Amino acid sequence: MEYKFTEANFETEVLKSDIPVLVDFYADWCGPCKMMMPVVEKLAEKYDGKAKVGKINSDEESALAAKYNIMSIPSFLVFKNGEVVNSGMGAMSPDALAALLDSAF
Repeated sequence: MEYKFTEANFETEVLKSDIPVLVDFYADWCGPCKMMMPVVEKLAEKYDGKAKVGKINSDEESALAAKYNIMSIPSFLVFKNGEVVNSGMGAMSPDALAALLDSAF
């Protein structure tokens, strides 16, 4: 299951999550973000129940993007116990994205 994170649910769904969380900062107009969508969706299926995988529209949630210093998209942050434990930027292979998330286990 792929989540949609917003400022309203970020604390509950990400910061207070008892399992690792991969957050994809994206925008609808971003070409590399669109390229990564199927990769992120597959990762969400693969880790269902073991980790949360979700997206934040950086245009709609600019305060969250600013809080985490998102300067370019797509940007991926991995959270564990409310802290960022890994990050990546730009289009990447499915294995590279999975490795980011695996670092939280």
